[in-house]
Amino acid sequence: MMKLLDSNILIYAAQPQYPQVHAFLDHGPFAYSAVTRIEVLGYHRLSEKGASGYAALLATMTELAVSAEVIDRAVEARRQYNLSLGDALIAATALAHRLPLVTHNLRDFERVADLELIDPLQG
Repeated sequence: MMKLLDSNILIYAAQPQYPQVHAFLDHGPFAYSAVTRIEVLGYHRLSEKGASGYAALLATMTELAVSAEVIDRAVEARRQYNLSLGDALIAATALAHRLPLVTHNLRDFERVADLELIDPLQG
């Protein structure tokens, strides 16, 4: 079953101190929101080498666009759960595509009804 990756999981994937994330990513398939690409590649301190590494990782996964349905669900999520814009769009993407969301930021998303969460850093 495909799973949607939150931005923080992609960031952890590039760091050697998170072997459990590396092991988890061996068991795809995975998708990510277009918002995640903006969050990860748009980080102002990201080096060109880092950007190339993330771009290569993203190329192995499916990017899910911000559709009208995702926007509608994100509006609802922001109003109902007071989520940040990025988190609302990522949660809405998972809900619209009926995918579990893989994140280490459970606190950001646990209030969202019907959103299945997976934290690869929790044993």
